[in-house]
Amino acid sequence: MAMLTNDNQDSMMSEINVTPLVDVMLVLLTVFIVTAPLLMNAVSVKLPKASAEPVSTQIKSAHISITQQGDLYLDEVKLSQPALETALQQSAKVPDYAVDIMADEKVEYGVVAKVMAAIQRAKIAKFTFVMMPDVNSTNLPSTDLLSTDLPSAEPSTNH
Repeated sequence: MAMLTNDNQDSMMSEINVTPLVDVMLVLLTVFIVTAPLLMNAVSVKLPKASAEPVSTQIKSAHISITQQGDLYLDEVKLSQPALETALQQSAKVPDYAVDIMADEKVEYGVVAKVMAAIQRAKIAKFTFVMMPDVNSTNLPSTDLLSTDLPSAEPSTNH
Protein backbone atom coordinates (compact mmCIF):
# COMPACT_ATOMS: atom_id res chain seq x y z
CA MET A 1 0.00 0.00 0.00
CA ALA A 2 1.46 3.32 -0.96
CA MET A 3 1.14 6.53 0.98
CA LEU A 4 1.82 9.65 -0.99
CA THR A 5 1.98 13.17 0.32
CA ASN A 6 1.40 16.28 -1.62
CA ASP A 7 4.77 17.67 -0.64
CA ASN A 8 7.49 17.34 -3.17
CA GLN A 9 10.16 16.96 -0.54
CA ASP A 10 10.00 13.37 0.57
CA SER A 11 7.48 11.07 -0.86
CA MET A 12 7.25 8.12 1.41
CA MET A 13 6.20 4.77 0.01
CA SER A 14 5.57 1.78 2.19
CA GLU A 15 5.15 -1.70 0.73
CA ILE A 16 5.24 -5.16 2.22
CA ASN A 17 8.24 -7.06 0.97
CA VAL A 18 6.86 -10.49 -0.06
CA THR A 19 10.16 -12.04 -1.17
CA PRO A 20 11.04 -13.48 2.27
CA LEU A 21 7.46 -14.76 2.62
CA VAL A 22 7.69 -16.58 -0.73
CA ASP A 23 11.06 -18.06 0.29
CA VAL A 24 9.63 -19.42 3.55
CA MET A 25 6.59 -20.87 1.76
CA LEU A 26 8.78 -22.64 -0.82
CA VAL A 27 10.93 -24.15 1.93
CA LEU A 28 7.81 -25.39 3.77
CA LEU A 29 6.40 -26.85 0.55
CA THR A 30 9.67 -28.67 -0.12
CA VAL A 31 9.72 -30.08 3.42
CA PHE A 32 6.15 -31.36 3.13
CA ILE A 33 6.78 -32.92 -0.28
CA VAL A 34 9.85 -34.76 1.03
CA THR A 35 8.33 -35.94 4.33
CA ALA A 36 4.83 -36.92 3.15
CA PRO A 37 5.85 -40.27 1.59
CA LEU A 38 7.86 -41.13 4.70
CA LEU A 39 4.85 -40.55 6.95
CA MET A 40 2.70 -42.94 4.89
CA ASN A 41 4.99 -45.86 5.75
CA ALA A 42 5.48 -44.91 9.38
CA VAL A 43 3.09 -47.57 10.75
CA SER A 44 4.80 -50.93 11.09
CA VAL A 45 2.51 -53.92 10.67
CA LYS A 46 3.64 -57.53 10.71
CA LEU A 47 1.38 -59.54 8.42
CA PRO A 48 0.80 -63.25 9.05
CA LYS A 49 2.40 -65.79 6.75
CA ALA A 50 0.11 -67.85 4.52
CA SER A 51 0.64 -71.59 4.68
CA ALA A 52 -2.14 -72.71 2.33
CA GLU A 53 -1.40 -74.08 -1.11
CA PRO A 54 -2.76 -72.17 -4.09
CA VAL A 55 -6.24 -73.19 -5.12
CA SER A 56 -6.56 -74.76 -8.54
CA THR A 57 -8.96 -72.76 -10.70
CA GLN A 58 -8.94 -75.23 -13.57
CA ILE A 59 -12.42 -76.59 -14.19
CA LYS A 60 -12.60 -80.31 -14.91
CA SER A 61 -14.76 -81.04 -17.90
CA ALA A 62 -15.77 -84.05 -19.96
CA HIS A 63 -16.61 -84.24 -23.63
CA ILE A 64 -19.61 -86.27 -24.74
CA SER A 65 -19.72 -86.98 -28.46
CA ILE A 66 -22.88 -88.24 -30.15
CA THR A 67 -22.50 -89.67 -33.66
CA GLN A 68 -25.14 -89.63 -36.39
CA GLN A 69 -25.96 -93.27 -35.59
CA GLY A 70 -26.54 -92.38 -31.91
CA ASP A 71 -23.29 -93.84 -30.52
CA LEU A 72 -22.15 -92.16 -27.29
CA TYR A 73 -18.52 -91.38 -26.48
CA LEU A 74 -17.27 -89.99 -23.18
CA ASP A 75 -13.80 -88.55 -23.72
CA GLU A 76 -13.29 -90.78 -26.80
CA VAL A 77 -14.43 -93.96 -25.00
CA LYS A 78 -17.56 -95.56 -26.45
CA LEU A 79 -20.23 -96.17 -23.79
CA SER A 80 -23.83 -97.32 -23.64
CA GLN A 81 -26.52 -95.02 -22.22
CA PRO A 82 -26.52 -96.67 -18.73
CA ALA A 83 -22.70 -96.74 -18.60
CA LEU A 84 -22.60 -93.06 -19.55
CA GLU A 85 -25.02 -92.20 -16.77
CA THR A 86 -22.94 -94.15 -14.22
CA ALA A 87 -19.74 -92.42 -15.38
CA LEU A 88 -21.42 -89.01 -15.13
CA GLN A 89 -22.60 -89.72 -11.58
CA GLN A 90 -19.04 -90.66 -10.59
CA SER A 91 -17.61 -87.56 -12.24
CA ALA A 92 -20.20 -85.26 -10.65
CA LYS A 93 -18.42 -85.64 -7.31
CA VAL A 94 -15.73 -83.25 -8.59
CA PRO A 95 -16.67 -79.63 -7.76
CA ASP A 96 -17.52 -77.39 -10.72
CA TYR A 97 -17.61 -80.34 -13.10
CA ALA A 98 -18.73 -79.37 -16.61
CA VAL A 99 -19.78 -81.34 -19.68
CA ASP A 100 -19.34 -80.38 -23.33
CA ILE A 101 -21.84 -82.03 -25.69
CA MET A 102 -20.75 -82.46 -29.31
CA ALA A 103 -23.68 -83.90 -31.23
CA ASP A 104 -23.76 -84.61 -34.95
CA GLU A 105 -26.15 -82.29 -36.77
CA LYS A 106 -28.15 -85.26 -38.10
CA VAL A 107 -28.51 -87.13 -34.81
CA GLU A 108 -32.06 -87.67 -33.56
CA TYR A 109 -33.17 -85.22 -30.91
CA GLY A 110 -34.29 -88.06 -28.64
CA VAL A 111 -30.70 -89.25 -28.21
CA VAL A 112 -29.55 -85.75 -27.24
CA ALA A 113 -32.50 -85.42 -24.85
CA LYS A 114 -31.53 -88.69 -23.12
CA VAL A 115 -27.96 -87.43 -22.67
CA MET A 116 -29.25 -84.15 -21.23
CA ALA A 117 -31.51 -86.09 -18.85
CA ALA A 118 -28.54 -88.22 -17.74
CA ILE A 119 -26.57 -85.04 -17.03
CA GLN A 120 -29.49 -83.67 -15.01
CA ARG A 121 -29.89 -86.91 -13.01
CA ALA A 122 -26.15 -86.81 -12.22
CA LYS A 123 -26.75 -83.30 -10.80
CA ILE A 124 -24.22 -81.65 -13.11
CA ALA A 125 -25.17 -78.00 -13.38
CA LYS A 126 -22.80 -76.89 -16.14
CA PHE A 127 -23.03 -78.23 -19.67
CA THR A 128 -22.57 -76.66 -23.07
CA PHE A 129 -23.22 -77.56 -26.68
CA VAL A 130 -20.17 -77.35 -28.92
CA MET A 131 -20.93 -76.24 -32.48
CA MET A 132 -18.92 -75.51 -35.57
CA PRO A 133 -19.03 -71.88 -36.68
CA ASP A 134 -21.05 -71.15 -39.78
CA VAL A 135 -18.67 -70.34 -42.63
CA ASN A 136 -21.12 -67.90 -44.22
CA SER A 137 -21.48 -65.86 -41.03
CA THR A 138 -17.93 -64.52 -41.13
CA ASN A 139 -17.16 -60.98 -42.16
CA LEU A 140 -15.37 -62.04 -45.31
CA PRO A 141 -16.60 -60.45 -48.53
CA SER A 142 -18.72 -62.57 -50.77
CA THR A 143 -17.13 -63.95 -53.93
CA ASP A 144 -20.02 -62.39 -55.87
CA LEU A 145 -18.86 -58.94 -54.86
CA LEU A 146 -15.32 -59.67 -55.95
CA SER A 147 -16.36 -60.76 -59.44
CA THR A 148 -18.51 -57.72 -60.27
CA ASP A 149 -17.24 -55.37 -62.93
CA LEU A 150 -16.31 -51.98 -61.55
CA PRO A 151 -16.25 -48.87 -63.74
CA SER A 152 -12.88 -48.13 -65.23
CA ALA A 153 -10.86 -45.15 -64.01
CA GLU A 154 -9.70 -44.37 -67.57
CA PRO A 155 -11.24 -41.34 -69.24
CA SER A 156 -13.84 -42.05 -71.81
CA THR A 157 -13.03 -41.42 -75.46
CA ASN A 158 -16.63 -40.70 -76.47
CA HIS A 159 -17.31 -36.99 -77.01
